[in-house]
Amino acid sequence: MADHIPYSPTPGLTYDPSDTTYWDANALQGEIDRTFEICHGCRMCFKYCDSFPSLFSFLDDRHDGDVRSITEVETARIMDECFQCKLCEVQCPYTVRDGHEFQLDFPKLVHRYKAQRVRADGLGRRERILGDPDRTAALARASGGLVNLANSRSRIHRIFLEKALGVHRDKDLPKFSRATFTSWARRRGLVPDDPATGEAVLFPTCYVEHNEPEVGHDTVAVLERNGVDVTCESDLACCGMPAWESGDLDALRERATTNLDRLEPHVAAGKMVLAINPTCSMMLRREYPELVAPEDRERARRLAEAVCDPSEYLWSIRNEERFDDGFASTPGTVAYHAPCHLRTQAVGFKGRDLLRKIPGVRPTTTMECCGHDGTHAMKVEGFEASVRIGRKAFVEMASPIAEGDPAEVWATDCPLAALQFGQHTERRPMHPMTILARAYEPDGFPTPVAPPEATQGHGGSESPR
Repeated sequence: MADHIPYSPTPGLTYDPSDTTYWDANALQGEIDRTFEICHGCRMCFKYCDSFPSLFSFLDDRHDGDVRSITEVETARIMDECFQCKLCEVQCPYTVRDGHEFQLDFPKLVHRYKAQRVRADGLGRRERILGDPDRTAALARASGGLVNLANSRSRIHRIFLEKALGVHRDKDLPKFSRATFTSWARRRGLVPDDPATGEAVLFPTCYVEHNEPEVGHDTVAVLERNGVDVTCESDLACCGMPAWESGDLDALRERATTNLDRLEPHVAAGKMVLAINPTCSMMLRREYPELVAPEDRERARRLAEAVCDPSEYLWSIRNEERFDDGFASTPGTVAYHAPCHLRTQAVGFKGRDLLRKIPGVRPTTTMECCGHDGTHAMKVEGFEASVRIGRKAFVEMASPIAEGDPAEVWATDCPLAALQFGQHTERRPMHPMTILARAYEPDGFPTPVAPPEATQGHGGSESPR
């Protein structure tokens, strides 16, 4: 048995890419050894991604517990099996978040490892394509719908994608919308010349922008119904997470600078920035201040303070007179899935809580990871693991409610989680904003809501539901 490695941070501890130590391979190795030693002794995170089971198996079956004996190939496997759900950081008792002296952050260690690898070896073709969803979507739209047809119906095309790019042939891929969310927003007059107009600006995210603009339409409808003066902005970029999950810091910083340029005037005017996708709100709120170029740090910090999830913002005005509880139909029991990247922001599940405002809604909550996690589930090496890891969530969402039947309506704030559930359970969750938008309509759901008593009005005290 090898000597114990001290748990205290090494001189090589840093999570800041602007620190020259961040790029020092020997400094990184010291932190890898220390982190692996702590995780080896703790083993709390055995149930998330495959990184930890692989680490523990290497130590137990090959190296007699000696962390320093883990090979470069084994280290690469451990790092590549992390898909950045960040649940280990949420659960870990030794983190920077908790103020612990060990200052552990396994996902950031993985990012540092991948960033060094990209700097040394460059990016592969698949990582360049998957890391730039804006460009991919533009090319898909130029095909006039042929990409959607080929992705969903052509087995030959999917085999080609697997062989050429490493995108699994059986993975349901997001469909590309013919029109972007921003083009719709322009037609609605939601992109003003003066960024100071309104109280909040919507960050639609690249997924809503290119794949499901309807979620953005519903979000705007619900916000406007509740008296929120919401505007939109043009020429926003992907938040950068698809690039950063492969370690492409340059692409992340380029997109972050674009978004800061476009959003800074809104923030300066005192507006909130409402990011629809939890991954994107996490990036803007938690990652930008530490990862952007040094000259962008201060305005990234200001942006982070203004970022909010749309449900989180709507929840904050629930006791105001403008809050509209005039729902006309109800989905009844709803099975709600809590996205991992919403959990890591520690802001609660306000989308689920808002659903309780609809009469008759009794939401259940599934906290298990769905296994999709960015582009991980799309890759040849990640697809089967994503299904296995997501199985607990699939089963839990489909379970009967108390002694009744399973919920007819499923909900999640994460559109990629919805895609994952749709493929592997044949039941696709709706975004909470979509459920709210439908519940305001008499024919939104089959069950009508009884008219409120004459004494009830908008903005009253919270229901005990």
